[in-house]
Amino acid sequence: MTVSLGEEIMLLSLDDATGAAQGQTAARWGVAAGMLLELVLAGRATVKGGRVEVFDPTPTGDPLLDGRLDRLTRWVHGASSSRKVSDWLTREHAKGSQDVVASLVARGLVTEEKHRALGVFPVRRYPEADGTVECELRARLASVVLEGAEPDARTSSLVALLHATGMHPQAFPGVPKRRIAPRMAEIAEGQWAGVSVREAIGNLQAAISAVTVVTVLSVVS
Repeated sequence: MTVSLGEEIMLLSLDDATGAAQGQTAARWGVAAGMLLELVLAGRATVKGGRVEVFDPTPTGDPLLDGRLDRLTRWVHGASSSRKVSDWLTREHAKGSQDVVASLVARGLVTEEKHRALGVFPVRRYPEADGTVECELRARLASVVLEGAEPDARTSSLVALLHATGMHPQAFPGVPKRRIAPRMAEIAEGQWAGVSVREAIGNLQAAISAVTVVTVLSVVS
């Protein structure tokens, strides 16, 4: 089963048994960035100079990705000037995560459970239903980060986003960050992709850093 970068990031964030999101805020930014990068990889969007543009609005045939493409196209075309990547991530991180979780449920990878916290507040959890995809994903990450294997472009993209969002604990539970961060940074900065994709990765990393700093400062204040 082929899953998107956004779905992979969400799978890593969900606790297999309880279905609770671990590092939920970071995962949301990662999911939004992952889906945008998918559009870049599919030749539908460009990300450069801190700005995002729709290069080709033609549907890809993937319902989840096409939903993001439609939203992005309407958002970009509805502006009088070019749109900032950070503004798109801020706009999309909550809705995008909801749609990605819904896709995982539809694919049968997780199940949806509804509860009420304190008997009042509605809570949704997404425990694992089929662990084969996540198992393969974690094995692939371990191979390139812990064992030094040469990553392919998609795995490198995923590692770059996980590193940018600080999702080291979700990707490698129990492994000290100091052991994996240098290798993840090396992969993220490698020459594994064409110029346009490398530029998109750099722009997304910078945008994630910017929006997460603003989020932290807002919470503190």
